[in-house]
Amino acid sequence: EVQLVESGGGLVQPGGSLRLSCTASGLRVADYTLGWFRQVPGKRREAVSCFNRELGQLSYRDDVKGRFTMSVDSFNNTMYLQMNLLKFEETANYLCAAGQFPCSGYILPGYDYVGQGTQVTVST
Repeated sequence: EVQLVESGGGLVQPGGSLRLSCTASGLRVADYTLGWFRQVPGKRREAVSCFNRELGQLSYRDDVKGRFTMSVDSFNNTMYLQMNLLKFEETANYLCAAGQFPCSGYILPGYDYVGQGTQVTVST
């Protein structure tokens, strides 16, 4: 059974940092294109970043560039999202996903697997 399990979310003040983890089982992250998404209840899920394994290229949505960093640890079968200078409006459930298709910019299209997510709340 394939599972992606996110962790590391929580409550953080504006301007603070969090590091999210996504640990995979039942698949090797090195074999997939990987991405992070976020979703607020009642709104469309939006892509945050994508790692193109064939090119070794990372892409981010414009409003997180310079603040968020995605990384992949193939040895531990885990990917991460380091988030700095967090903003109120970035409160969301953050999910990781894996798919077979190349990134479309910062978007992972047509992913095969997605986790349940970890909640990030940016508040005073």
